[in-house]
Amino acid sequence: MDALTLFGLFAVTAMLVTYALEDRSHWFVLLFAASCALGSAYGFLQGAWPFGLVEAIWAVVALRRWQLKP
Repeated sequence: MDALTLFGLFAVTAMLVTYALEDRSHWFVLLFAASCALGSAYGFLQGAWPFGLVEAIWAVVALRRWQLKP
């Protein structure tokens, strides 16, 4: 497994874990946004720009949710 694949595995795993834990703390919402940004970077780096674009949008949506969550 090359470094890019490991990076992608980390990003997607972090997205899954932080999404599952969002109800426990608003900080997990912020970590989910960061994980989505990592997933976006992975998508662009591997050449799958539609995946990278959608993940970037998810990162912005999650960041907005974090800002609005009390």
